[in-house]
Amino acid sequence: MMNIKIISVGKLKEKYLVQGISEYTKRLSKYCKITLVEVPDEKAPEKLSDAEMIQVKEKEGECILAKIKEQEYVFALAINGKNPSSEDFAATLDKLQTSGKSQFVFVIGGSLGLSDQVLKRSNAQISFGKMTYPHQLMRLILVEQIYRAFRINAGEPYHK
Repeated sequence: MMNIKIISVGKLKEKYLVQGISEYTKRLSKYCKITLVEVPDEKAPEKLSDAEMIQVKEKEGECILAKIKEQEYVFALAINGKNPSSEDFAATLDKLQTSGKSQFVFVIGGSLGLSDQVLKRSNAQISFGKMTYPHQLMRLILVEQIYRAFRINAGEPYHK
C-alpha cells in the first residue's frame, strides 16, 4: 500500500479546514496510508530583510528535512514547479508506483515558501498555479487532489 506523508509548516487552527482535511483523509484511507506532519513556523516580524527571510526559511527547512527519510520520494509545492492537470498528476503517481516507489512526501512551506535545501532534496516540484494560496488552505487543496488522483487511477467516477 502506498504511504503518503504531508509535511506542512505551521499549526492548522481553522475548524472548517480541519474538517475538510479530515473528510478527505478518511476517504483516502481506502487507497493509502496518509500521515499529516506539522512543523513549527518560525516567528518573524512583518518586515523582514532578505537575509532574515532566508534565515526563517532555513530554520523551517531544517525541521522539514528532519521528517524526510532517505527512501521517500519528495514533492515540494513551489510556485515555479510544474503545473500538472489532475490527470497528469494521477498518471505521475501511478507511474512512480509502477516503478516501485511507495513512499511519498508532499511538502508545503510556510508563508515565505521553502528553503533551497528542501527544494534541492525534492524529487519533483509541483505548482497549483501562479496564484498564491494561504498555506493552510493548500493542505485541503492538496489532499483533495491526491484523493482525486486515486479515483482517476482506479477508474472511478469523479467530477471533472
